Amino acid sequence: MREPARIGGSTPAAPDLAELLGRVARGDREAFEGVYDLVAGPVLGLVRGVLRDPAQSEEVAQEVLVEVWRGAARYRPERGAAMAWVMTMAHRRAVDRVRSAQAAGDREHRAALLDHTPAYDEVTEEVEHRLEREQVRRCLRGLTEVQRQSVTLAYYRGLTYREVAELLALPLGTVKTRLRDGLIRLRDCLGVTA
Repeated sequence: MREPARIGGSTPAAPDLAELLGRVARGDREAFEGVYDLVAGPVLGLVRGVLRDPAQSEEVAQEVLVEVWRGAARYRPERGAAMAWVMTMAHRRAVDRVRSAQAAGDREHRAALLDHTPAYDEVTEEVEHRLEREQVRRCLRGLTEVQRQSVTLAYYRGLTYREVAELLALPLGTVKTRLRDGLIRLRDCLGVTA
């Protein structure tokens, strides 16, 4: 399509971005349309280069343009070009989105690791078993020699009362009494209540 030919005059100069931002700062909606036309493409291109996700890029670009509308009064021409100001905002927003996504991914990863912990702690369980064994050994040392022999033969070797009596050459009733007394002392030493 051809542009219409102009006779006898030059085309009116389009306002520059800095001038448009000044007008936007005063609430001029038409000026914002001009700003939008000038910066929307470059902003989206920069954001897409950082994020690489089209949907998120469009969202962040929209956020940048809203920020330009709301914050146009913060632009200071003496500090730099208007396009640089807009593109700096766009880059910062895009980087913030990447960092936010990375932080969310890290949180999800840590939560997933916590979910995969075993139902019980093997180290704790092993320590408890060792402590219990040591406590039983200590309590066994507190028995008389005959009680310790009777309990050891009956409960650690699995002998019957009769077999213990034969092995120790003692009457069956004596072995039963020693076992009962030894077990009572063990129960008291271990703090078992029942």
